[in-house]
Amino acid sequence: MLRIALPNKGRLSEEVRELFNDAGLEVRVRGERALTASLGGEFEAIFVRAQDIPEFVADGAADAGVTGWDLVCESGRDLEQLMDLEFGRCRLVVAAREDSGIQQLEDIQSGVRVASSFTRLTEEFFTRRGQKITVVPVSGATEIAPHLGIADIIVDLTSTGSTLKMNGLREVGTIVQSSARLIARKNHAPEAAAKLEELRQALGSVLAARDKRYLMANVPRTALSGVREVLPGLNGPTVVEVQGGDFVAVHAVVPARTIYRTINALRALGCQGILVTRIERLMP
Repeated sequence: MLRIALPNKGRLSEEVRELFNDAGLEVRVRGERALTASLGGEFEAIFVRAQDIPEFVADGAADAGVTGWDLVCESGRDLEQLMDLEFGRCRLVVAAREDSGIQQLEDIQSGVRVASSFTRLTEEFFTRRGQKITVVPVSGATEIAPHLGIADIIVDLTSTGSTLKMNGLREVGTIVQSSARLIARKNHAPEAAAKLEELRQALGSVLAARDKRYLMANVPRTALSGVREVLPGLNGPTVVEVQGGDFVAVHAVVPARTIYRTINALRALGCQGILVTRIERLMP
């Protein structure tokens, strides 16, 4: 049974557990403080800090794991990215005080102090740019560093930028675009690689279904050509004959974001009995 390292707390942990549950890999723990769990009887989960997961996977303590891409990059370990899970999106950015006069990365002078908990990525980023800096390691509350005189600029994570603005800071550059990723060690044995591919497909089918809806409607035969333009679906709508009538039943997978306009367009074409339902999994 392969071992998967998962975040032990926080919003990322909640979203990861929800994804695995939706994929049919229910997280079954023996108690609230349990450090291991069964994932639907198919895998074993171990719960560790998100920042430790790249090390656990690289060192073989786990066969795969889920954590932020920023943490994978910061670890510097040579790991395989199996898939982007499309949540936990954020950016690792360079930020300076609004009154610093720094408007862009080119304005940063050599020798400045940069506060960050991402010391490796910070050093590498400015080295590639040919800018000599001094990294000031911090473990939290990075935004306060310039105001206390600890550092001139910071490198920190942000999702919307609102916290930076609230603390009088301006973004001047992006180092890494991050989100939750499924990662694994390289060069697995064939059986393990096949099992991880099954896991990737299972999680992917849930993610593919989240922004889709399954729509069914009774369509006048005379309006079928118009409906095909409204409901392109994955490979076009499925048309089912309805015995003894002037209608056919049409089924299609449609984007959730357009469902309001889609229903109105179908009604305008004379469609009836429109039914929309969520999709749990969508396999390509």
